[in-house]
Amino acid sequence: MNKIIPYGRQQITDQDINAVVKVLKSDYLTQGPEIKKFENLFAEYVGSKYAIAVSNGTAALHLCVKALGFKNGKNVITTPNTFVASANCIKYNGGNVVFSDINKKSFLLDLNKIENLLRKSINKFSGIIPVNFAGYPVDLEKLRKIADKYGLWIVEDACHSPGGYFIDSNKKIQKCGSGNYADLSIFSFHPVKHIACGEGGMITTNNKKLRDKILNLRTHGIQQNKKKLKRNDGLWYYEMHELGYNYRLTDIQSSLGISQLSRAKIGIKKRIKIVKKYEEFFSDKSYIISKPGLVNGHAYHLYVIEVENRNALHAFLRKNNIYCQIHYIPCHTMPYYQDLGYSYGDFPNSEKYYDRCLSLPIYPSLSNDEQDFVLHKINEFYHKKD
Repeated sequence: MNKIIPYGRQQITDQDINAVVKVLKSDYLTQGPEIKKFENLFAEYVGSKYAIAVSNGTAALHLCVKALGFKNGKNVITTPNTFVASANCIKYNGGNVVFSDINKKSFLLDLNKIENLLRKSINKFSGIIPVNFAGYPVDLEKLRKIADKYGLWIVEDACHSPGGYFIDSNKKIQKCGSGNYADLSIFSFHPVKHIACGEGGMITTNNKKLRDKILNLRTHGIQQNKKKLKRNDGLWYYEMHELGYNYRLTDIQSSLGISQLSRAKIGIKKRIKIVKKYEEFFSDKSYIISKPGLVNGHAYHLYVIEVENRNALHAFLRKNNIYCQIHYIPCHTMPYYQDLGYSYGDFPNSEKYYDRCLSLPIYPSLSNDEQDFVLHKINEFYHKKD
């Protein structure tokens, strides 16, 4: 097959294009009505009270940690198995990143290891940033109990899991980003994610004070609410109350996000259909060490398998125009974090997973023929090897 098959890809329809063109012909390209509309629709989608649109997922993480601060200590826990932004946002705000290893089966933060870390440590901690890796939601109900015990805030990194959920102890569906257990949750609208805006992000919460704080930080720390101004010279008047950032999303991006959001549920159904085919094919293959399985509430941003001889398989697939990806190089092995004292061997579960993981193509527009080709080539590699 000559066509490149990536691990993820945006799907842009005529509806998306028309939505963007409509905004391009309107009075507002940014700071207009589409942003608030997108925020309201997204809050409704995840079941939260509030949503704040920002320029990207990294900006969302930065603002969340900035808004919550370090009341109990400079240390914040996160997973090594994530994109570096989940850890970097702590450093942006002057905090200390404390990694904790993953569960061997779910590849999510191991909650038992977190509690052991907190119980044994003499250091003070302020928060935890769990990551819903690949779209598999962390059990935030259990994590909330741990966090409350030690006085910690939770920022849920839900970039992989819009539309995902877990079932709580009362057998109720708890949507990712609902705000029922996390103080704040963040999402990304990068092209390979469920909802594509080109770039973009969203913060959700049920806490009005945090919502108001982030709204102010999103736009240079500038305040125009007459009730909060120190003085008022007229309709044009504004005041900068704190050091903020230019982390706004545009109306152009928001219009695309609104259009994409209208197909979000359909997109997850298509992803699950792709997963079912992978699961069936790999069910009897000896070269598969692990596969995700069909899990209720999994949003399946990624479909990750563990295999032996991963590097050679990756190279073979690449030669055949199948652009699989590796998610993720453990953060603690990055030179920046090694300079801060981390090293190989610190988190064996994450490192062993990294040596064997491979993210296969999964996106709504992936055709049956393309998926069949991927499966055929994987099988071909291992049969040749034998």
